[in-house]
Amino acid sequence: MVEKSGVEPPVAARKPVQRTHHGDTFVDDYEWLRDKTNDEVLDYLRAENAYTEARTAHLESLREAIFKEISDRTLQTDLSVPARRGGYWYYSRTIEGQQYSVHCRVKVDGDQPPALDGEIAGEEVMLDGNEVAGDNEFFSLGTVDVSPDGRLLAYSVDLKGDERFTLRIKDLSTGELLPDELPDVHYGSAWSADGSTIFYTKVDDAWRPYQVWRHTLGASEDLLVMQEPDERFWVGVDLTRNEQAIQISLGSKLTSEVWLLDANNPAGEPVVVAPRREGVEYDVEHAGDQLLITHNADAANFSLATAPLDNPGEWTTMIEGDETSRLLGADAFADHVILYRRRNALTELAIMRRTGDTFGAPEALEFDEPIYTVSPGRNDEWHDTRYRFGYTSLVTPGSTYDVDVATGERRLLKQQPVLGGVDLGAYTQYREWATAPDGTKVPISMVARKDVAKDGNAPVVLYGYGSYESSMDPWFSIPRLSLLERGVVFAIAHVRGGGELGRHWYDDGKMLTKRNTFTDFVAAAEHLVQAGWTRPERLVAQGGSAGGLLMGAVANLAPEAFAGIVAEVPFVDALTSILDPSLPLTVIEWEEWGNPLADPEVYAYMKSYSPYENVTAQHYPRILAITSLNDTRVLYVEPAKWVAKLRATATGDSEVLLKTEMEAGHGGRSGRYDAWREVAFSLAWELDTLGLS
Repeated sequence: MVEKSGVEPPVAARKPVQRTHHGDTFVDDYEWLRDKTNDEVLDYLRAENAYTEARTAHLESLREAIFKEISDRTLQTDLSVPARRGGYWYYSRTIEGQQYSVHCRVKVDGDQPPALDGEIAGEEVMLDGNEVAGDNEFFSLGTVDVSPDGRLLAYSVDLKGDERFTLRIKDLSTGELLPDELPDVHYGSAWSADGSTIFYTKVDDAWRPYQVWRHTLGASEDLLVMQEPDERFWVGVDLTRNEQAIQISLGSKLTSEVWLLDANNPAGEPVVVAPRREGVEYDVEHAGDQLLITHNADAANFSLATAPLDNPGEWTTMIEGDETSRLLGADAFADHVILYRRRNALTELAIMRRTGDTFGAPEALEFDEPIYTVSPGRNDEWHDTRYRFGYTSLVTPGSTYDVDVATGERRLLKQQPVLGGVDLGAYTQYREWATAPDGTKVPISMVARKDVAKDGNAPVVLYGYGSYESSMDPWFSIPRLSLLERGVVFAIAHVRGGGELGRHWYDDGKMLTKRNTFTDFVAAAEHLVQAGWTRPERLVAQGGSAGGLLMGAVANLAPEAFAGIVAEVPFVDALTSILDPSLPLTVIEWEEWGNPLADPEVYAYMKSYSPYENVTAQHYPRILAITSLNDTRVLYVEPAKWVAKLRATATGDSEVLLKTEMEAGHGGRSGRYDAWREVAFSLAWELDTLGLS
């Protein structure tokens, strides 16, 4: 268990500033920590890191053991399943001892992808992430995009973690970089059909992608194609699968607008599919002679419609929305359409075969496990007769399949190897249901060793997120095995605010119903106790980003329910952030949380749950907060302020730790070995809190 280090925790200076809105004044003692150019701030963060290291020094051997377990169980020299596009199979390799992937291709020779064992004859290395990263402590790619004719590679690099990339163009026939260099671009890109022009996006001062630009190779100046003035909207750009159109997508949390530009005429003018209507979301799939529109104009769980190319705003319903399934999207090909939807808290893929101008009824792919996740894979070929998809569960490693669209026959192409003598048959998964205070049934997905007794003493890690309609669907994890092997039960609380049970599940956990997210999670924790799995002293909660807000909220709401809480890049100073439209991403978030600047009801509601404002003189569980200095999504200052206030306010002797990555962004350390060490750090802390160190 916890050992005393004799080191005293850092004490952040109190420098009170007042914040007044709607007649309410809040005194913030730690807002001064926001200035990361201030040496006093940086010194404080380093002191917190030193304290965290000292207080966890007794876990060093456990961390090393867990890191070794992750390393030993991972096939470190490996490659992804090749995916066809045009005359090549594209894939990536990992090489033991190297942090980053190597992106490769090989010319098509026959109908099947190359074998995954051994060397691949004729392999071309397009981009070696290790070479590009060099000695930099952080490295991330924003796009890896080959032109339709296969001649050129566009790739963009971030070496700081701030998600601003520099885009370069490589001639794949010579290996030489073209002189074209585009700084400060955002994720993604789209080539014109002839490879003469590339489209990309740029961000504003609030880190919002708001512009689409067109760069013609060799040109000294780029041209602005579109700019979105509404600060609620993000902009993205892509090339359709059939390479007929450049698709420009504009979207807020609640409203969409899509424009199409002829990919064979990159200098042309984009055409709107349907002008935005407040509250109407839609997505467009180019189906050759028509468009497929996934939309919620007439159904909360979305419908599927067709639209003619010459009148794209005229939608004819193909599949009506219903209350039992949430339509997530559709992939169109020359001879079929694949529906992606959600039903019974599980994901689903269904085939619709095309005959002439008509499509057959959807035929869902069926699976044997009671809990699983199935999702679209990489499918670049318009005329493909197979569909690539991924499958995983809490006990089944990530698997890649091709399904023959005509016959329904499936072929397993690869399953994530798990080395080190792990017996996956020793584990089992469960689906249980908690009851929230308002009577709502909340699903919980669980995995454990089969021999773990349901005796009220099992150690449990309970994970949650619950925002943005993002579903925490069951997934397999090699690092998680280090918990399971030691007898820990891992559980996912599918709380409201996510999308697991359809659009209503999301709507019932946002804006002025956000508290449901928190009470659902507490109900899940209480269920695990009442059902005989565990007790509060053996229960650790974990969540990140908006799931970190969940962690901070439940720490205030039910501190007695948990032995410890891990909050990763946590959104714990939510009200301060959402009140400041100059901060990155704030305005677009108003449709998720409400606008507390304009609406006193929203202000009062957010203040009632925002973790930082609601820290009180009560006994808290042990807390580990992890953040990154260069995170542009959830700023490091939020957990820094939260930890400082917890230390100054909480009663009892529960430990509060802050760990700041000084060279990373929202996703943490970028290299895989560095990332494994970070995971090992968190897992060791969880095991220590559970009494298993």
